[in-house]
Amino acid sequence: MEFIIIGGGIGGLATARALLQQGHSAHVYEAAAELREIGAGVVLGANAMRSLDHLGVHAPVRAAGHPVTHISLLDQHGRVLNDVDTAPFTRRLGYDNLAIHRADLQRVLLQQLPPCTLQLGKRFERFEEHNGRVTAHFTDGSTGTADALIGADGIRSGVRRQLLPEAQPRFAGYTCWRGVVDARALGLPAGRSTESWGSAGRFGCVPLANGQVYWFACVNSAVPNNPVFRGWRLADVQRRFADFHAPIPALLSLTHEDQLLWGDIIDLKPLRRFAFGRVLLLGDAAHATTPNMGQGAGQAVEDAAMLARCLAENADPVAAFQAFDQRRRPRTTRIVNQSWQLGKAAQLENRLLIQLRDAVMRRVPARVNERQMAFLYEGE
Repeated sequence: MEFIIIGGGIGGLATARALLQQGHSAHVYEAAAELREIGAGVVLGANAMRSLDHLGVHAPVRAAGHPVTHISLLDQHGRVLNDVDTAPFTRRLGYDNLAIHRADLQRVLLQQLPPCTLQLGKRFERFEEHNGRVTAHFTDGSTGTADALIGADGIRSGVRRQLLPEAQPRFAGYTCWRGVVDARALGLPAGRSTESWGSAGRFGCVPLANGQVYWFACVNSAVPNNPVFRGWRLADVQRRFADFHAPIPALLSLTHEDQLLWGDIIDLKPLRRFAFGRVLLLGDAAHATTPNMGQGAGQAVEDAAMLARCLAENADPVAAFQAFDQRRRPRTTRIVNQSWQLGKAAQLENRLLIQLRDAVMRRVPARVNERQMAFLYEGE
């Protein structure tokens, strides 16, 4: 079969790989004129690494990333609230949790595709169906026609806007600064990802390859696109987190102004369906989540592997898309909802509520952590 994929991000590229691997044709249309090194770090859980293995790209992705073996939740003074050694669990599964720069992941996925697969500068306008075929129209006046169309064009998806115009991104109530720095001089523990919660906000550190560290800093905001925060510079972030434990001030001091990325945290309220006949929503277009559980990119990769499985079982794309919908929606809905609630707990500002939250976090039984790891990393 022949497929059109709208969107050349992680979900779109992984899906193209999955389709080509099965002998289908895939044409990826991306609005950007070039694929630049955008974004910062992402975490691919063992579930995503298994899916990448099914797509035949585990080895090059693994080589470009850095394993995450410990996940530590701390207070702003560095005291442990919850600490999970994920290594025994992921060893049993046979796959690491991996931290990787988003640009490196995109580059590896693109390298697995024939050069003619991706077309840049193609901004989606609308689609129409006729005689069992789907035609995509682009703003430059060009069109593409195939047996089916997959909307993998992100949280602000144009494909979803045509199908479900009422489904708009929702603001989570906090905003985020990000950076990637060379932190070799700090001698940080290998493989340990941390997130520190305090009344001023929260700060996360994730080790990447070659001594680099991806950091993020989240602060509550009363409104989206807040003009106050839009004007913040690195010095403002440093002042906000000056009282947080080491190595947070040192990581910020290693950051250059031009490395700073800022954006609101948004997600998508769970949809009632992903499949619409010969059109399918996938990745962030279908189930964008806040980043609190480190599953955004991983769920897009899982989508690609599951779609390949559904197409292998169903020769008709309509039936395959419906099977995908039934299998993926329960899991992604749970992740979106859990991540939303975790973000609310992490962003508390009331000191009494923070004390109560921290006391609860310190007493979380190991079996609860194990159940959560099983849900996230064993996948479907």
